[in-house]
Amino acid sequence: MIEVPDVVRRKALAADAEQWLADLDDLVAAISQQWGLTLGRVFQDGTEALVTEATLADGTAAVLKLLVPRGDDVAAHEITVLRLANGEGCARLLRADATTGALLLERLGPSLHDLGLPLAARLEILCDAAARVWRPAADAGLPTGADKGRWLANAITTLWNDLDRPCTERAVEHALACAARRIAAHDDERAVLVHGDVHEWNALQAGDHFKLVDPDGLLAAAEYDLGVLMREDPVDLLVGDPYDRARWLAHRTGLDATAIWEWGVVERVSTGLLCTKIGLQPIGRQMLHTADQVAALGQPAGQ
Repeated sequence: MIEVPDVVRRKALAADAEQWLADLDDLVAAISQQWGLTLGRVFQDGTEALVTEATLADGTAAVLKLLVPRGDDVAAHEITVLRLANGEGCARLLRADATTGALLLERLGPSLHDLGLPLAARLEILCDAAARVWRPAADAGLPTGADKGRWLANAITTLWNDLDRPCTERAVEHALACAARRIAAHDDERAVLVHGDVHEWNALQAGDHFKLVDPDGLLAAAEYDLGVLMREDPVDLLVGDPYDRARWLAHRTGLDATAIWEWGVVERVSTGLLCTKIGLQPIGRQMLHTADQVAALGQPAGQ
């Protein structure tokens, strides 16, 4: 029997995917036979999928990933991003089946999180990895930044009420106002392929650089990816001026600090609420506390 990581199990239950959990052993066995794989250990740090070591018949080291079904096009979008990136910025896709949510990927090294680098070094690495993904992809059939903004706004409202309001109304109103501005600012002509979930657990070592895994896949302003970097390390954000990180990211990439800041506000609240829903603590509480402190500051000046 496959040992499903606890966070993955909770994500599956939250997505009403109990049957997927029940059928998982048979599904893994069928795909392994079909693709000629020998499986190894299950990676215990997965959150959205079951991920295991795999070895192809010719000895190639790979990773088998089985996404938790969520009733949408998550698998198809991830496959699209990986095919468009073609190993540049993201892990190389070796084989995929969107119907079962199964992906076979090149096996990479340790995550950026495992290496324990200081925040400044991590931000530089993540900026560089994200920038390698950004490219025109107008006909890719992926959701837009405006679509994602609307989805996040709805998720924030729904989760906040369902969870009996675990953060202040001020934090929620601030996030919804930022989401509305980002939705209105979306420009199809400026939009590029973005990863959508750039953080230290999703960056794995690949020789002398890093590649990203687990892309959500959007056609959005590149600032969206940097908004995720504003969401992460919420405790550190409150040391000194919280706006400094957005300014630094903007300077590093030549992008807009206000857009980075506002996407960060939206991502911080939505992810903090989701972490609270699935019991991923203390990070959920930290994100929501930081969201409230940031909301009290109002909009940054001079950006």
